[in-house]
Amino acid sequence: MRQEVYYQRGADDPIHSEEVVLDIVRQYLPGARALNYIDETGGEARMYAVDEDIILKVQRPHQLRMSTSLEKEAFFLMELEKQCNINVPRVHGYGRAGDIEYTCMSRINGAAFKNVELNPEERQVILYELAKVLRKIHGIDQSAIAECGLFPKDDPPDLVERLRLRAHSAIKSKAHISAEQGEVLFTKIEAELQKIKKAGPFVALHVNPAITHTFVDPLTRKYSGLIDFGDAYIGHPIFDFWRWPVLDREMLLKGYIAAEPVSEDFMLVYEAANNIDRITESL
Repeated sequence: MRQEVYYQRGADDPIHSEEVVLDIVRQYLPGARALNYIDETGGEARMYAVDEDIILKVQRPHQLRMSTSLEKEAFFLMELEKQCNINVPRVHGYGRAGDIEYTCMSRINGAAFKNVELNPEERQVILYELAKVLRKIHGIDQSAIAECGLFPKDDPPDLVERLRLRAHSAIKSKAHISAEQGEVLFTKIEAELQKIKKAGPFVALHVNPAITHTFVDPLTRKYSGLIDFGDAYIGHPIFDFWRWPVLDREMLLKGYIAAEPVSEDFMLVYEAANNIDRITESL
């Protein structure tokens, strides 16, 4: 399984001027007027908000790693635009200006899920709608994605190994868990992993469709879109669930199967992943 390595940590990370930003954006949108603000909350990229509805997403050079790619994200977003009707950023253009790698895209209205106060019912409805979107993403024709060479790909054994590593890491992070207790927990986890007989189809994943990337309209308290596909890879669909707690996944599953049921193999993976996370969430 590939390792996450940042391979040019010492690179400069300049904040670009309004003139530089607008020069790039106007290649695609000549009427662009002004840089409104700079969003520093992203990890691998910096966002320059232009006018009311334009984002220039720029790769931060010192944050380059194997799994993150603006080119890959732009390709994925364009495939989604071709194949399914969902609310994700629309790509106006991708390219390089000297040392600057960028994507010029539309802005998704709303605010990140984590920044909107929601009652339990509103939260459940948003999870349901998000899962319907995830099912559409997972259901697109994968041929262009498989052929483009931009997407890292898991092999079938990686499914079990990812679940194992996640659980072991959670257990080892708990200082109060003794070595003996840890071994008991590891044994329970292995028993759950043994229930997974087949991996099933692997598809292009968002990877982290959770509280920072799921957007909500603050006025209506309804789902408004999904952003940041830069970490996408080809893997098992369960990994677009696992950033959410187990209780939230119950509603995610309802939305995911609203239009079409899932296979028995999927459900075996879903139940095993949930049982493993119930072990670690209770520690």
